[in-house]
Amino acid sequence: MGRMTIKVGVFGAAGRMGRTVCEAVRADPDLELVAVVDPYHQGLDLRSVTGVDCDLHMALDGGALADAGATVAVDFTVAAGARENLHWCADNSVHAVVGTTGLDEDDLDELAEVFTKSNCVVAPNFAVGAVLMMRFAELAAPWFPTAEIIELHHDEKVDAPSGTAMLTAARMAGASGDWGEDPTAEHVLDGARGGTGPGGIPIHSVRLRGLIAHQEVLLGTTGQSLTIRHDSFDRSSYMPGVLIAIKAVGERPGLTVGLDAILGL
Repeated sequence: MGRMTIKVGVFGAAGRMGRTVCEAVRADPDLELVAVVDPYHQGLDLRSVTGVDCDLHMALDGGALADAGATVAVDFTVAAGARENLHWCADNSVHAVVGTTGLDEDDLDELAEVFTKSNCVVAPNFAVGAVLMMRFAELAAPWFPTAEIIELHHDEKVDAPSGTAMLTAARMAGASGDWGEDPTAEHVLDGARGGTGPGGIPIHSVRLRGLIAHQEVLLGTTGQSLTIRHDSFDRSSYMPGVLIAIKAVGERPGLTVGLDAILGL
């Protein structure tokens, strides 16, 4: 008896990440791309978006996923759109894998409440290397009393700091409550010391054309420092993690936050 394929729909399929997700799903023998949704590109032939030779067309809303029998939806859109898309998934018993940034704690609390008939995985970063970076920073935190985070992204990213930077700081703050105070007594420029993240850890955001997604965690103590850095040079770096989440979401009841939970980190 042949193995069952997972039927996948993609929200935001005309965007850069959406196109990359479509290509990755189509290339995986365990998955089947059955529907694509993008309200800004209704009726657009998918072949002009992904280069994939198939008969799917852009649809306006999640109804296309239901009609196609999708069991998992992937969302890489914007926060406002994702909120609506995810409610549709919860109401229609479709599992969701979410890489959209800008969702806050209130959003996560609401997703935990509404996903009762299907499951949801939300990850601020699907790059396995980035997940390991956060774990390494968490392990190092108790041994270094000072730390700062620098996150660098492309110039089309609309939110700052990134979800990855915020989660990194939160995990470091959870691992250690003993952080040195900022000695800065005079700010020549407002904001020169960055934003204050969880645990009082400064977070600095860079938006620069030519970048994709990068982050450095700088930790310092007497006579030494430790730098942990991760670089994504192409959006394809997220796809192994996205595919792992698509295949795992059906077995993870309710809401799962972070790819690390799936990887056992």
